[in-house]
Amino acid sequence: MFAGLPELGISNGEDLKETLTNCTEPLKAIDQFQMENGILLPTLQSALPFLDLHGTPRLEFHQSVFDELREKLMERVAFIAEGKEEDRYTKLEELLEKSFPLVKMPSIQPVVMQVMKHLPKVPEKKLKQVMADKELYKVCAVEVKRQIWQDNQALFGDEVSPLLKQYIVEKEAALFSSDLSILHNFFSPSPKTRRQGEVVQKLTQMIGKNVKLYDMVLQFLRTLFLRTRNVHYCTLRAELLMSLHDLDISEICSVDPCHKFTWCLDACIREKFVDAKRARELQGFLDGVKKGQEQVLGDLSMILCDPFASNTLVLSTVRNLQELLSQDALPRDSPDLLLLLRMLSLGQGAWDMIDSQVFKEPRLELEVVTRFLPAMMSIVVDDYTYTVEQKLPSEEKSSGTYPTTLPETFTRYLQDNRVACEMGLYYVLHIAKQRNKNALQRLLPALVETYNDMAFGDIFLHLLTGHLTLLSDEFGTEEFCAAVFDNFLLTSFSSKENVHRHTLRLLNHLHQKVNQSSMETLMKTLEPPKQSSEQVKELYTQLSEKLEASKRSPPQPEEAPGLDLGLHPVTVPTTQNNLTVGPALCCINMGYV
Repeated sequence: MFAGLPELGISNGEDLKETLTNCTEPLKAIDQFQMENGILLPTLQSALPFLDLHGTPRLEFHQSVFDELREKLMERVAFIAEGKEEDRYTKLEELLEKSFPLVKMPSIQPVVMQVMKHLPKVPEKKLKQVMADKELYKVCAVEVKRQIWQDNQALFGDEVSPLLKQYIVEKEAALFSSDLSILHNFFSPSPKTRRQGEVVQKLTQMIGKNVKLYDMVLQFLRTLFLRTRNVHYCTLRAELLMSLHDLDISEICSVDPCHKFTWCLDACIREKFVDAKRARELQGFLDGVKKGQEQVLGDLSMILCDPFASNTLVLSTVRNLQELLSQDALPRDSPDLLLLLRMLSLGQGAWDMIDSQVFKEPRLELEVVTRFLPAMMSIVVDDYTYTVEQKLPSEEKSSGTYPTTLPETFTRYLQDNRVACEMGLYYVLHIAKQRNKNALQRLLPALVETYNDMAFGDIFLHLLTGHLTLLSDEFGTEEFCAAVFDNFLLTSFSSKENVHRHTLRLLNHLHQKVNQSSMETLMKTLEPPKQSSEQVKELYTQLSEKLEASKRSPPQPEEAPGLDLGLHPVTVPTTQNNLTVGPALCCINMGYV
């Protein structure tokens, strides 16, 4: 407890023990020891007997004085460090040299730690002693730990690793949330709200203004992204940079070549739309990558691979198409649309670029613009034609059936091209948001085979299950249940446990609406095998209990809540040609946020 006192020439308990062992008059020896080691204030000696008369132990008095002096000293250390004297750090180093031998004494330790905290460069020898002692390392300030971490990547990795795992667990938990809603989903929190999260804030504090530590974290994120293909690491890369931006850490923001691009994109994500002005800014950043600096594209691609960025880009693309259709313009004639697809392509190629270390923008397949998008629009035309015909007198109807097949170009590109596939998936979400049962039944079977099984990814299934709540009443028909479950979800649930979980999430939310015979079949089909995870078994148990409860007490009919979906109105040219369902009419069905 009193280690280090002899090094400073101060007597400790061992000295007192030796004195009492060798003396002939113990009382005199104790008085002498108190005189030499007490508070060296001559006027105090005559006052101490008064404390004795009041029954105040000398230990209590000395402890109170010591505590007061320690607080004053710590305040003085902070005052010196914040001052502008040229020799302020020299003074602190001298104080550290004198006090460090007592670093393991609990009563003195706070002073030593305070001095180290305010030193921009703690002597290497002292850092090594702290690092070698687990207890000292644990209690030292983050400012001191940064100096240790910057030269010890393995130790820093040990500190960061649990935070990165926690971040991924939280993101995945959000995707499997039991709360299914179109208004409150994975993409609902604003960028600023997201980066107030515990992990981002802790990492920001650990990095401080240390560029070397920031680079280490980015390297960890790149490595983990390569190892796992988990796009949430891309989200964290962007959130971390913007968290440092919020704190105005110019030491880091000024040297990260992605800072301004990320800042601009962050504003777009906040608005859930890339407007023309920001589109030009983003294009300027991409076009400004100079020869010899192509590695920047690797980080830019990671930032664009962030699901929040992808979500914004695709929503902006759909909205852009809507505007083009209202103007009778072609997709290939829109620079803004081509830029959005270019950024989407760059983001989706992030893993390949970082893995291959070939830092070159992937070329967007031109036929995505010239063939796939028109094919997608033809589906809109089919849908609008059917809607119009249903309103005509029976003698003027040419056909009363809704189309069941899809253009071959559309389905082929869903399977062969990831940009087209992303667009197609968001179009499915769009028609679900419009409660378009016919279009949904037509499109869902086409999602069984998509590029890299993107339709069975957690993010899309999270959004789709939320959107399907808008069509809850349609689950009362076997036809619609077959389209959603038999023709899509159940085609892969046995081989993909995440699909099993999302299906059970949906049924837990909508079980009261599902056709009874379909529900019975689904319960038999979805019963978890023994090797299933606890999450799947728990969801199935919850669903079973809800079904039993509903049998005992039939549910009261619920009134469907009104929803403001924020659909954007579009002005349609009122010409005679509109009756022929020309391209301009497609925009009526494309209101999407």
